Amino acid sequence: MRELTYTGRRTVAWREAPDPELRSDQEAIVAPVAATSCDVDSAILAGHATRRKPHIKHSVDPPFALGHECVARVVETGDAVTSVSPGDLVVVPWSINCGSCDHCRAGLTAHCTAVPHMAMYGAPIGGDWGGLFSDLVRVPWADAMLVPLPADLDPVAMASASDNWSLSWRLVAPHLKNRPGARVLVVARGSIGLYVCDITRALGASDVLYVDPDAGHRRLAEGFGARTAEAIEPVRHGFDLAVEATGRVDQLALAVKCLVPEGVCESAGNHFRPGELPLLDMYLTGITLRVARDNVRNHIPDALELARSGDVDPARVVSDVFDWEQLPEVLPEKHLKPVFVRRDG
Repeated sequence: MRELTYTGRRTVAWREAPDPELRSDQEAIVAPVAATSCDVDSAILAGHATRRKPHIKHSVDPPFALGHECVARVVETGDAVTSVSPGDLVVVPWSINCGSCDHCRAGLTAHCTAVPHMAMYGAPIGGDWGGLFSDLVRVPWADAMLVPLPADLDPVAMASASDNWSLSWRLVAPHLKNRPGARVLVVARGSIGLYVCDITRALGASDVLYVDPDAGHRRLAEGFGARTAEAIEPVRHGFDLAVEATGRVDQLALAVKCLVPEGVCESAGNHFRPGELPLLDMYLTGITLRVARDNVRNHIPDALELARSGDVDPARVVSDVFDWEQLPEVLPEKHLKPVFVRRDG
C-alpha cells in the first residue's frame, strides 16, 4: 500500500509501505474514503513542528506519514470486534485509545495509558501509528475507537469529525448549555473557528464575533450569522466565552482580555511559538483558560448528532474536493479545508 509521507517543508510524497495486518482479534483494517487536513497539518507542512525549533519539546523530523482526519470504510475486523463490520463507513478518531484503561474510562481518551503518551495518527510522537492519508490503516481497538457514520451524513462533509468538527463542538457546546445565550468571541485562522461559528449559532449564542484577517473566512463566518472583524482591540468585559484557534500567543492574550468576570477561554491553537499572557489581568478578572488537545472520541457521537439535526452545515467549510491521487501536489498548497476522496475505497 501507499502512505502519504511528509518529507520536508511543504513537501509530501507517496511512499510504499507493507499492508497493515490484524495483530489481535480486537483490531480492524480500514480504508480512508474521505480525508482532510487539520489546522495543525498546515503548521507541520510549514515546518513549525521540527526539531530545529529548540523551544518545541515534542517536535518531530521527517519523514513520517501524515493525516489524522478521515471517514473510512472497514475492510477487515478481528473476531472479537462487535460494533462494526466490513463495508461500514466509520469515523476514525485522531488519537489512539484502548477504551478500558482508567484514563479512557474517565473520558481522557487522548491520554490512554495503554499506549505511549500522545499516541496518534499523523505524527510519530507517541509511537508510529501511520497516517490517515494512507491507502490502509490499522485500528488497534476497533470497538473503542471507531464510530459508525450515520447513513444520512455525507462522508465529505464529515471528514473532519475525527478531530476539528468534534473538537469545535466541545469548545462551545458544554459552555452554552451552562450559559444559555452567551456572547462568544472567536479568534481564528482556519476551519475550527468557522465550525465554531456554525455551532454557536445553532446552539443559541446571543452574539458571535469572528476575528480573522482573511476576508474569505470572514464571509463564511457571516454566512453563519456571526459579526466579523479583521482585527480588534481588547473589549473589556465584552464576551462570556472566547475561542482562540490561531496558535499565536498574542491572539490568545487578546481573547482573555475580552472576557467578563469568571469568563472562559478555550484555546485550540497549536502553540509552537513561545509568548506571554496577561496573567495579572486574568487573575483579577477571574478567567478559566483551557489549553488542550481534545479527548475527541467521547464527543464524536454528540457532534455527529448535531450534524444530523440540520441546524448546522459543516459542508460549507469544505473549501475544495480533490481526488485521492492529487494528495502529493495539492496538500502542500494553501486551502482552507480540502477533502480528498478515494473513489475505490
